[in-house]
Amino acid sequence: MNSAVWFLLVGGLLLVMGLTYTVLKRSPVTAAIIYLAVGLLVGPSALNLLHFNPLKESALLEVLTEGAVLISLFSAGVKMPVPFSFTRWRAPILLATVSMTLTVAMVAAFAFYVLGLPLGAGVLLGAILAPTDPVLATDVQIRHPGDRDQLRFTLTCEAGMNDGSAFPFVMLGLGLLGLHELGDFGLRWVLVDVLWATLAAVLIGGVAGIALARLGWKFRRAPHKHELLDDFLGLGLIGVVYGLTVMVHAWGFLAVFFAAVALRQTELKLARNALKSAAGTTETGGTGAPANAGPGADPDSLHTVSEGSLIFKEHLERLSELILVLLVGGSLFLTSWSWPAVGLALFLFLVARPLSVLAGLLFTPTPWRIRGMTAWFGVRGIGSLYYLMYAIQHQLPESLALQMIQMTLVVVALSILLHGVSVKPMMGYFWRRSKQTPVP
Repeated sequence: MNSAVWFLLVGGLLLVMGLTYTVLKRSPVTAAIIYLAVGLLVGPSALNLLHFNPLKESALLEVLTEGAVLISLFSAGVKMPVPFSFTRWRAPILLATVSMTLTVAMVAAFAFYVLGLPLGAGVLLGAILAPTDPVLATDVQIRHPGDRDQLRFTLTCEAGMNDGSAFPFVMLGLGLLGLHELGDFGLRWVLVDVLWATLAAVLIGGVAGIALARLGWKFRRAPHKHELLDDFLGLGLIGVVYGLTVMVHAWGFLAVFFAAVALRQTELKLARNALKSAAGTTETGGTGAPANAGPGADPDSLHTVSEGSLIFKEHLERLSELILVLLVGGSLFLTSWSWPAVGLALFLFLVARPLSVLAGLLFTPTPWRIRGMTAWFGVRGIGSLYYLMYAIQHQLPESLALQMIQMTLVVVALSILLHGVSVKPMMGYFWRRSKQTPVP
């Protein structure tokens, strides 16, 4: 496909989606299903106008998926509605650690015993497919910063963290294949890839988010009263945090998510303090609070960097979803839908994900209806594609790479289809049958 046809295809899709937005919101399918259908139609499965080769274009696809996941992680982080506490975050932390580990183990066992892959390849495949996706799961995630629903909070927070917590298992799989140094008895992997990379990512992200929040708040208040470019600040925070984290060999995805969380929560804390100071005065300018921080004002309504940059990030997220899902459809052949690939997807959706979620949340007070919905809506997507491209760029053998590309693309496509057709009716039924459960 030449560039003119590509621009025509993407531009036409953007026009159609923009003009039919109201109709699509009421339809039973998601936008990702439409993108996938168009990709399959113009791809090698049908008209063969578009043929994207993930192996040949792995470097390009790695950059595209990396950027999409970073934008989505930032958007998810700034939507977190409550201050961090272990009680509130217990369920998603367990999902991103215990459930993640169990999913990797079960997929690795399936790949080793059923598909006949080497153990290292099985662990790598499990790490690629285990994390839920922050890009394609927007219909089951937090809708806005004031959304306090427990189900959407749990799914959003899990997706934000497990795109980083999957990385140690990716490195473990590569190490078992001889492509990464694990150290004697795996000691280097434990100390560097698990402990250091995780703790450093959380620390760097948290410090950077707090620093930007305080700096932006100071510049907006008297006597400075500066106007700030929130879009630039949001993108700048992503770039600086991710670059710095990668330089010190820590997990950048995790750092960006926690930077966004720290940014939002620090700004809300500063806003609440300003409102308390303004509550006893008639003129808010005397307290140094923002002009709209009058008595009774909502902290969520005050102008902040996180809120100001969110709309732009969501637009970028939608655009990246369109392009990448289109490429997924344009990469699949009819022969891609093999029984091993489809069987792996069904095992992941119907066995590994439900069992790992139920085990991870076993000793939590999470209501059973939320556990059931969480067990089903483990959407796989762009994050899995990134990890696969990352592994290919780290010298994954071509024959193994081709197998994993086929299985990963089928899993992602089936996730788009199965979760996409079920999300609206199931979520609608869920809310009709039960009252909205707030985050504790």
